[in-house]
Amino acid sequence: MLGAIAAGETTIEGLLLGEDPRSTAACFRAMGAQISELNTERVTVRGLGESGLQEPAQILDAGNSGTTMRLMLGLLASRPGAFFAVTGDGSLRSRPMSRVIDPLRSMGAKIWGRDSDEFAPLAVRGQALTATRYDSPIASAQVKSCILLAGLHTDGQTTVTEPAKSRDHSERMLSAFGAQIDLDPDTNGVTITGGATLQGQHVVVPGDISSAAFWLVAAAIVPGSDLTIENVGVNPTRTGILEALALMNADITLENQRDVAGEPVADLRVRSGELTACELGGDLIPRAIDEIPILAVAALFAKGTTKIRDAAELRVKESDRLAVMAAQLQAMGATVAEYPDGLDIAGGATLTGAETDSHDDHRIAMSLAIAALRASGKTTIHRAESASISYPNFIETLKTAIGEVS
Repeated sequence: MLGAIAAGETTIEGLLLGEDPRSTAACFRAMGAQISELNTERVTVRGLGESGLQEPAQILDAGNSGTTMRLMLGLLASRPGAFFAVTGDGSLRSRPMSRVIDPLRSMGAKIWGRDSDEFAPLAVRGQALTATRYDSPIASAQVKSCILLAGLHTDGQTTVTEPAKSRDHSERMLSAFGAQIDLDPDTNGVTITGGATLQGQHVVVPGDISSAAFWLVAAAIVPGSDLTIENVGVNPTRTGILEALALMNADITLENQRDVAGEPVADLRVRSGELTACELGGDLIPRAIDEIPILAVAALFAKGTTKIRDAAELRVKESDRLAVMAAQLQAMGATVAEYPDGLDIAGGATLTGAETDSHDDHRIAMSLAIAALRASGKTTIHRAESASISYPNFIETLKTAIGEVS
């Protein structure tokens, strides 16, 4: 996205070749950006700079990517005079968009959608927006990033505060591209000064800790494991998975710590051992929200009952992840109690292979695959191909690790 709106050329190394980046690239190609074929070695983006995003001849399709749709809305709403129509797949069309539409409207945005403007498809008429201060009621990097991207093209300063600090990749990247970003740790606030022209950059993408999380838990729960995962981003707003596993007494060490393109990176070594139950909630949850499904799997093999709270946000992801994980793990023989904002998971489970279903949710599919490593008998995961949304090589990597996947 930033390369597409920047002046000059942006090159990207280490791009994850999931469906979400492909959806993003397709949307911005439709609006005039020149983006080369996506690969892990080198992607080139010729940005639009001062000319800005062009009104597309077709409907923009964000696929399954909530990040694409929500962040993109900040850019579309602030492009004066242009009209955009945005949709996604069935899952994305059921996910709430008012959390970004409402603050954008407070800046003067013109956005319409289904069911009182709550759901996509959406129509956007770009406007000259007004800078604002938005005190977000939830800690959400998508909400924060959407408003900051809208603020990039306003006069004055736009500020977003949060009840807890969410992941900060957007503000780091905006700063690297030339935007003026100011932080207020006391309010978890981020301020962007509008009017900057971004300049293309060379970007090296570190390994995604959300993808690494599945192998961290696999090695922690499979006896005799000793696994090192190299080149993983350990941005402190994303290391909730490491903090949570540390609370479970998992044996994980960070080796070869360094900085790559402004992001902290390390090799993660994890060895199997006896896990203990813990309570996960509060400020930890925004830093581990995507990893709660796989943490639920780790909890199955921890001594005691693990309690997860303050995670109601999981009910409006690609699926209702609390309900789906509870039901699928129960089908495998686990004892799981569901609450409005979390789960209680009894440790010491003896899992049995079963028919399970990902509900077209990539993180559910991968979490169930890791749980199946400790189940007796055959486990079938229906719609497991959804893993490719964020981790195209997950099944192949799993086959390499254990050799018994079909």
